[in-house]
Amino acid sequence: MTKERGNKKVRVGVVVSDKMDKTVVVKVDNIIKHPVYKKYIKRRVTCKAHDEQNICAAGDKVLIVETRPLSKDKRWRVREILEKHVSV
Repeated sequence: MTKERGNKKVRVGVVVSDKMDKTVVVKVDNIIKHPVYKKYIKRRVTCKAHDEQNICAAGDKVLIVETRPLSKDKRWRVREILEKHVSV
């Protein structure tokens, strides 16, 4: 039995780039409501996530989880691939 250390953030995003070794760039979309105008705005953030087996490809929908700093920019780890990208 492994103990979970605190509540880790979990995000769902799309892989933008997989050109690095064991690292993918994930785009996470977030929809927020504007405080004054009450319109919904789409905010995007890109995160670098650790992909140990290099199995993610560009266009895949992945679940990433927050982790300790793995490098200068990497603070996320790919937990699972939710949807594989089908290229035509």
